[in-house]
Amino acid sequence: MEVEVTEVLDFLQQHPPFSELPLEVLQEVASQIEVGYFRAGTRILEFGQPIDALHLIRSGSVEVYRRSGELYNRLSEGGFFGEFGLLRQGRVRFPVSALEDTLVYFIPEAIFLHLFEAHESFADAVEVEDRTRLRQAVARREDANELLTARVDTLISREPVTLDQQASVHEAAVLMTQQGVSCLLITDQDRSLPVGIITDKDLRMRVLAAGLDVQAPVQQIMTPEPVTIQHSQLVFEAMLLMLRSNLHHLPVVRKGQLLGVIALSDIIRYESQNSLFVVGSIFRQNSVEELQALVPDVRASFLRMVNEDANSRMIGTAMAVIGRSFKQRLLELAEAELGPPPIPYCFLALGSMAREEQTLVTDQDNALVLHDSFDPQRHDAYFSQLAEFVCQGLAACGYTLCKGDIMATNSRWRQPLRVWQQYFSDWIDKPTPETLLNSSIFFDLDGVWGQLQWADQLNDLILRKARQRPRFLACMARNALNRTPPLGFFKDFVMEKDGRQNNSINTKRRGTAPVADLIRVHALAVGSSARNSFERLEDIIQAGILPSGRGQDLRDALELISMVRIRHQALALREGQEPDNNVAPEQLSDFERKNLKDAFQILSHAQKYLKFRYPL
Repeated sequence: MEVEVTEVLDFLQQHPPFSELPLEVLQEVASQIEVGYFRAGTRILEFGQPIDALHLIRSGSVEVYRRSGELYNRLSEGGFFGEFGLLRQGRVRFPVSALEDTLVYFIPEAIFLHLFEAHESFADAVEVEDRTRLRQAVARREDANELLTARVDTLISREPVTLDQQASVHEAAVLMTQQGVSCLLITDQDRSLPVGIITDKDLRMRVLAAGLDVQAPVQQIMTPEPVTIQHSQLVFEAMLLMLRSNLHHLPVVRKGQLLGVIALSDIIRYESQNSLFVVGSIFRQNSVEELQALVPDVRASFLRMVNEDANSRMIGTAMAVIGRSFKQRLLELAEAELGPPPIPYCFLALGSMAREEQTLVTDQDNALVLHDSFDPQRHDAYFSQLAEFVCQGLAACGYTLCKGDIMATNSRWRQPLRVWQQYFSDWIDKPTPETLLNSSIFFDLDGVWGQLQWADQLNDLILRKARQRPRFLACMARNALNRTPPLGFFKDFVMEKDGRQNNSINTKRRGTAPVADLIRVHALAVGSSARNSFERLEDIIQAGILPSGRGQDLRDALELISMVRIRHQALALREGQEPDNNVAPEQLSDFERKNLKDAFQILSHAQKYLKFRYPL
């Protein structure tokens, strides 16, 4: 039915992108609009149905879904939907249901297309709004990079080629030649999974170059206990695992049985020229200066991932893998310069690198765990030099020195394993403001070099003790409330007032960091061994300690805040500026501002629940 033109005109003038159109244009649009009413729970649009009008919400709210049925976004007054289908073959791509009783203005297809073609600001806003609502306010786009959705088993093209561990090197070489493969899985009759793996590289380096008798058993040259991956994991996860562990072949397992092998070349063919392969360049550099020269490549890889619509989890993990690779190569160079270490050690990554949530703007948090035979008089000079070499090298490569001195160059954070165990036990048993701050940093740890099992032992200690100490969890919960979201009483943004970053929002300090803090508390409470915040949330949701739907809301809030932060850094790179974490609200679209407020409101509610869940 027709509606009062004046009322519609007033409404259009209040909501972008219509508010930016000339008055005479708005009058014409208003005169053509019809209105529809939908009761709560009513399906407004079905996937694939023809669509002939842009839908503008006059009052009420709706939910937008992927065609799989997964929630995409929620829209309220002034929000619009259906433009994606109008611009692409005139059929609905994203089903929509009324969340509450809703009035919708229908703007005819012809009017919408005319506005899109004739008014650049309208077209830009529609395209941005479409991408933002349906891609960035949720975890994944429907048409996102297939690395995020394709499973590992889709890359397997043949049965695995295996050989018994008692066979000879000569037999292995013959079999590899006959089968045309670059690796063999070595088996034992008593085990269903491989006991080892050999590759062309092993034959070259461990047999020919070493002058080994070709009749020697393959057991002598194989890499024992090869890393494997489950068939249902994602290609993206396989790629990161191979890059992180510097592997070129990865056995795939299903229900405890060997399914096949994928090679790094399979992934390269699947996703050619992926920017993450900057990691390979890192390990070919032979000096700090050569590593420093890769900084533009790192920035380019970050920018490409943003441009290719990767989500924050993929970007965060990829940047963490790159950071780990810099550390690993610097440690190799340090040992080459200083000589072999006098005692075993483990170099730890802490904070966002350990959680695999890094962006382009990050400082370095790291530590050294030393063998319990550590003697300061005999050993510390070596490890002091090693720490200095690595930390200064990281600074040269764009990872700024930690202002809080949480680095291996600080002797307090360069200690034997038994001291670290005592540190962690004391922090949990006798929490103080200082030790709670330390816990929020050091309880996200990951070994990157050396005796990696020590990092696992420390993580096990944290999980075992923390969940048994309600008072510690309560103190950690209170500590997680120190950084609040930037919302005022009327849900307006509260700006930073710190000089150069005046009138902006620090999306790390007031956004991603407090989300990670509160997720960490819940993760400790449920005994989650995950380090990544998204993975921790999966364990938390599974444990059922949050009110229904709150875990999913928190996941969406983390994704949205993270992507606002990431896109801000990418924009700075494009404009030739130095990226940072401070976003000015006027730089955001009206839609982004609205959704960012919603995300901060979710964070605020989650912090209130944290205080309720863990009382002192």
